[in-house]
Amino acid sequence: MASVRVCALDDLVENQASRFVLEGVPIAVVKDAAGDVFAIGDTCTHGDISLSEGFVEDDTLECWAHGSQFSLKTGKPLTLPAYEPVPVYRVDIQGGDVHIDPAVTLTV
Repeated sequence: MASVRVCALDDLVENQASRFVLEGVPIAVVKDAAGDVFAIGDTCTHGDISLSEGFVEDDTLECWAHGSQFSLKTGKPLTLPAYEPVPVYRVDIQGGDVHIDPAVTLTV
């Protein structure tokens, strides 16, 4: 499958996660203060909690329920109680739009 347009880059709020479901795959998309866009799996690996409802700090997304922080770059949990990573997706910016292929995860 090819990448899918998710939203306009300008639709993303800086340092806030947005939830999108692409081909049945929930994905949290974050634009950081530097303007970089990241896409990681939206479901916390510690519990069935939407990460996009959590808090963005620097290059992490924190689960609001139990406090696990996940790296936006690698998907790895940086704090307990989560110990399994979430998937990371490649983000392409095309003509001011954010595109993601939900079938392809990055190995980091």
